Amino acid sequence: MRTPLSEASNPIKLLAVVGLLISPWFFTQIGIAILAPDQKIETMPSCEDDSGNCAHLGGGETYRMESSMATLLESNSTVVWDKLLDYIEDNDGEILVESTSEYSYYVHFVEKTSFWKFPDDIVISITDTTDSCVIEMHSQSRLGRGDIGVNPDRLNAIYDLLVD
Repeated sequence: MRTPLSEASNPIKLLAVVGLLISPWFFTQIGIAILAPDQKIETMPSCEDDSGNCAHLGGGETYRMESSMATLLESNSTVVWDKLLDYIEDNDGEILVESTSEYSYYVHFVEKTSFWKFPDDIVISITDTTDSCVIEMHSQSRLGRGDIGVNPDRLNAIYDLLVD
């Protein structure tokens, strides 16, 4: 026989189980906020020689990317910049630094992984050369020693979008 007290405890038990299930995610978010706060990157970074959580293309340094990828694009820099801004918006990127001049564009934005929300810093420079432009791209995870290929995959996706 059920009593009013036992019926009331079922929602409490359910809430306790749900709380236990989401607590690892919640504590991970607190850890990320403490260990990996936003820091503005105002100059193009480079990857360490043995980094497993970084990818770079252009600027005389290619790391974990195909060396055959052209960094001189036969496209107007404004068109390339607009495509990049669309990518940032479509992927819920958060712009931390944005700098434009007559001949160059620079942006540092953050993308977060879908479930755990680990932040990755992406820095892209686009330099106008009249009818074409030169790109340099960098993507790096803030936490961990490896990225299971996320950063090279991300730069490949951005590159494909920009050259399309």
